[in-house]
Amino acid sequence: MQDANSATDFGALVSRIKSPALLALASHWRDVRANRRMPGWSDLVPSALAPHLHKLWAFKYDRQSGEFAARLAGTSVMLASGRSFRGTPLKEIHPPHIFKRAHANLTRIVTEPAAYRCAGPLFRIGDKLVEGERVVLPLAANGELADGVVAASDFKMPKVTGAIEILADKVEWFFV
Repeated sequence: MQDANSATDFGALVSRIKSPALLALASHWRDVRANRRMPGWSDLVPSALAPHLHKLWAFKYDRQSGEFAARLAGTSVMLASGRSFRGTPLKEIHPPHIFKRAHANLTRIVTEPAAYRCAGPLFRIGDKLVEGERVVLPLAANGELADGVVAASDFKMPKVTGAIEILADKVEWFFV
């Protein structure tokens, strides 16, 4: 596990990804950014990610308020959370202790900007740990100032129900 404040380059991120869905997202992100620091939401091509859309999620970032609002939640994400949260502010999706960590991570992604990878336990439902891999990447309509994130989470959903607690014990940070 890396120190929470350290980061390595984007090429290292791609080499660490195990999930084909997450690798497809990271590779597509890299390809469509062209010569800019980051691609924008409109640069992403849904057909290029079609086999993996159910694992994707995204948030818009309001630079003035520092708040995030859900833009997209694939079916796997909706099934795990138990609802569609498109348009919902991040602070309304998670309980306060989870919101604080999620907001801090997303804020780092859009302000540095940086990419994030987490593998191992992704969340807990009741007393069941759900393992997998998660990647979060910044987006910028102008190619420079991040205004959102696009992400994917790859996991096998257990047949349990209950409150979800997002986990991020093995976080790695990467420069973009």
